[in-house]
Amino acid sequence: MNVVVVSNRVARAKPDEPLAGGLAAALLPMVRDSGAIWVGSSGHTGDAAQTHDSFAKVEALGSGALATVDMPAKHYRGYYEGFANSALWPALHSRPDLIHVTADDYTSYREINAFMARALLRFNKPDAVFWIQDYHFFMLGAELRQLGVDRPLGFFLHTPWAERRTMSAVPRCADLADAMLAYDLIGFQTVEDRQNFEDYLKAELCLNVVDGMVASHWGFTQLATFPIGIDVEEFSARATKAIGRPEVARLRDSLRGAKLALGVDRLDYSKGLANRIRAFDRMFEMEPALKRSVSLLQVAVPSRGNIKAYRELKSELAALVGEVNGRHGEVDWMPIRYLNKAFSQLTLAGFYRVASVGLVTPLHDGMNLVAKEYVAAQNPFDPGVLVLSSFAGAAKELDAALLINPHDIDGMARQIAIALKMSVEERRERWQAMVRKLKAASVQTWFADFLRTLSDIRRTPLRAAARPIVLELASRRAANNH
Repeated sequence: MNVVVVSNRVARAKPDEPLAGGLAAALLPMVRDSGAIWVGSSGHTGDAAQTHDSFAKVEALGSGALATVDMPAKHYRGYYEGFANSALWPALHSRPDLIHVTADDYTSYREINAFMARALLRFNKPDAVFWIQDYHFFMLGAELRQLGVDRPLGFFLHTPWAERRTMSAVPRCADLADAMLAYDLIGFQTVEDRQNFEDYLKAELCLNVVDGMVASHWGFTQLATFPIGIDVEEFSARATKAIGRPEVARLRDSLRGAKLALGVDRLDYSKGLANRIRAFDRMFEMEPALKRSVSLLQVAVPSRGNIKAYRELKSELAALVGEVNGRHGEVDWMPIRYLNKAFSQLTLAGFYRVASVGLVTPLHDGMNLVAKEYVAAQNPFDPGVLVLSSFAGAAKELDAALLINPHDIDGMARQIAIALKMSVEERRERWQAMVRKLKAASVQTWFADFLRTLSDIRRTPLRAAARPIVLELASRRAANNH
């Protein structure tokens, strides 16, 4: 089996170099160890008139390989900043109020999906299996089918899939969902995400889903849940090694015996950063005795700075941190240390190890691997406490964390205070329960389970039993158009 993994971007980073997000962190070791080919954007744009073989660059990555393409300059911005991240991302994260998109952006999204499909033809071997990643390429499977590719096609959504009315706010969403059914297998992080997608298919496309299987004019598509994990042993070893790194040592020394609460996120409105800072502020109002005993280090990695919502968020957070520090800070202590920069996986592992409390409080998240990395990085004899949003996919597994509602500022403040005071016995008990679950659902298990399921699926023509569904769909659409 020749596995071709496709995402918007690829990662070349070593442990001492920054990685751009959870998808990259998860896929990099899997491609390196499995022998897969990972295809994505080079980060550069070029002339779409070039032939694809002339600009696809292939380089070794362990036993696997990376292949990058220069995306068409004419369409990349409309595809990435426009439709993908100003329509799909806000809707998927239940923020339809932030949708700002044009018809040209949708055209660019389709053009880039079609462009990538043509680029992938060089990898269309008799034993190829294509595994497409995330919301950037909802329509890639349909484009590949239209080019005659009949190999197994899988798709995995790293983000949530929001409820039906929210997704309906995305222009042309029904066309996107229809195109997604060209995939043989669609994977989701949680059961709720899969059910939301099924509800959308039933209500908007008039398609029935039976035991996770849906029939459409493309054929049959299996819908399933594959919660993504991490390599617990590798990350634990990385954290142990990182504790002696200069940046980590300086952080630990600077605390002067105080505890550290840590947040590590992309600078994104879905991460609940403003509410997290407000909760930390509220905690000092509720329990003044905690002042000087703890500081919050918030790492907010810059993201999508050309999009208005992200620029506004950056300004809001900077002002909010200034207000909290001005209200509670003293000449030799500040409650919040706020950094707009990226750190390597190795350095972050050391930060996790030092932190007494890990704050992972998104308003809506597909999984959130930071939560899992924080748990894996802990000292088994003196572990920290994970404070986790119940709206993160990780909460379905890590239910031994202190679960919070990120909209409840007072509730979050109380849970942070509880975490800071928790006994070592309770911390060990909670940590052990979470580590057991992480080891049972590792990234290796996620990778193998998805590919095994995809390999077992054999694409078949639309069976006679499914034809009435398709005919009924066509009839209803025709009626709706009159």
